[in-house]
Amino acid sequence: MKATRTTSAAARAEVAGTRPHASAAAAARRCGGAAARRRGGAAAHGLPWHAGAVIQALRQALSSRTEPMLALLERLVSINSFTDNPRGGDAVGEVIASELSTIPGLRARRIASARFAAHWVVESEAAKASPAGHVALVAHLDTVFPSGTFEGFRLDGELARGPGVLDMKGGIVVIIEALRALAAIGALPELPVRLAIVSDEEVGSPEGRPLLQRELAGAACALVFEAGREGDRIITARRGTGNATVRATGKAAHAGNAHQQGANAIWALARFIDWAQRLTDYARGVTVNVGKVSGGQGRNTVPDAAEAAVDFRFGSLADGEAILSALSAAAHEAAVEVPGTAVQVDGEIARSPLVRTEASAALCREYAACARAAGLGDAEAPLIGGGSDASSTADIGIPSIDGLGPRGSGFHTKDELIEVKTLAPKAEALAAFLLGRRRA
Repeated sequence: MKATRTTSAAARAEVAGTRPHASAAAAARRCGGAAARRRGGAAAHGLPWHAGAVIQALRQALSSRTEPMLALLERLVSINSFTDNPRGGDAVGEVIASELSTIPGLRARRIASARFAAHWVVESEAAKASPAGHVALVAHLDTVFPSGTFEGFRLDGELARGPGVLDMKGGIVVIIEALRALAAIGALPELPVRLAIVSDEEVGSPEGRPLLQRELAGAACALVFEAGREGDRIITARRGTGNATVRATGKAAHAGNAHQQGANAIWALARFIDWAQRLTDYARGVTVNVGKVSGGQGRNTVPDAAEAAVDFRFGSLADGEAILSALSAAAHEAAVEVPGTAVQVDGEIARSPLVRTEASAALCREYAACARAAGLGDAEAPLIGGGSDASSTADIGIPSIDGLGPRGSGFHTKDELIEVKTLAPKAEALAAFLLGRRRA
């Protein structure tokens, strides 16, 4: 396996399509300044920010790591870890734990699951000694691809392709390499870091959500390493997500001999669908999508049952609750319009919206300075429609930002890819951010 390796700051920036790094000292000032101000003075703890020596040491530690990062990513991507494949997920988890075990100063803990692959929590010595105020890193090891649907890892010029390469095994590799670089320069013991990797994010984190909120309670901030966006845009806001199963029942009858004796459940469900789809309001950030429909037994039988799967997205919890109420009202109206039928909605809000706050905007600026110093983009992303575990951490008051994995596109499709040139700079940005959060 071959991968392009760039060792100088200018060369890496040229490959990445961004401007070359400024001097190490200038980069250090930009990235460390926010942390210094937060501490109420110069960045005097531990390593000399003002001299830029730490940033230079990080770059040196990461300068030859692109190929090892790709090798680890290939190992992870080559193992199918579809959410409902716990054996594969456990295998991926063991590879991750094995890699983390090679980094001095980290302790990994396996949390078993009765349904999914095991979850993992990893912490530094500083976080173990004093959990309050730690930096939370969040990832997931599951993918959306069942075995046999999308397999394998391959390099395609400056791109790496495969299931989960972007969402989000690439982000896990970035985290591991950032921690490895910090250990290499002797900085990790001072850094209060706790990493949580869940195995059920792609189905809404039914176990992951309470685990994250329990294990990461008291964190000063949370960085989530979901798929990196175009231009490395940093996510501060996501719409909330909800789902519903809608079941219509009626009365079966022969379509020719006894048509009038039947009550058509599919017709009732169709009336519901028309009402439901009309709830979409793009101006409010509300969408409703009936994505799957089934029912009936044949064209010559009046159907007595039909079912639909509904996805909905919203910008505020109030809108989410309003959609659930409106779906129930639509079900009632549909049943009234088709006598002899009943329509039932079983729905829930799966994820709260990730709401941009002053604290998360400040966190975004702090991380953006480190991304900029690493030659990456530093802009803030617009509102994102998809959900993530950032909502779980934000729900308990932890300022949270997202989309910090390697830059790429095509997540949840067979065109999933990352830009290889962004792996090491993303690790540098994270490592530099963590240095700004070190303890004396």
